[in-house]
Amino acid sequence: MPNGSCRFWDMRCAFPLFILLSVVFVLTASPEQPSERKIACKIAENAKSCYWTHGRLSIYNGNPTFRLWKIGTHRLLGIYSGPGFGPFDAGLNEEDDLELPANLKRYDFTKATVFGDFEVCPLADEKKGHMQPACIESAKNLASEQSNF
Repeated sequence: MPNGSCRFWDMRCAFPLFILLSVVFVLTASPEQPSERKIACKIAENAKSCYWTHGRLSIYNGNPTFRLWKIGTHRLLGIYSGPGFGPFDAGLNEEDDLELPANLKRYDFTKATVFGDFEVCPLADEKKGHMQPACIESAKNLASEQSNF
């Protein structure tokens, strides 16, 4: 074999080729970055009050349509897009354009409820006996269950 030539099964050529193919695979297999939200949920003013909770996200009759049940409690969070879009903000109706994290947008909530871990940011203080308005910043460990609406 002449000096400088390379065959596929030769280790000097196979290893760099393997590394190159691995890098190309990782770059092409990476998921798309989620699109930016039009309405921010977590902002400087409410970032300290945001927390993770395990819950079930479903649609309900009434306002707001989307509600998050904090599993293990009797609490329901009314889900809005973010600060400025809660129940106390006059003249704003954003039911049709609710901002949710990208990984929640793939679910058809008319046919399913979604269980998971949700990072929620309260939009008002909690009051006993009242639904607390909140927005969902992010979600993980998601599983859906068919609903019988």
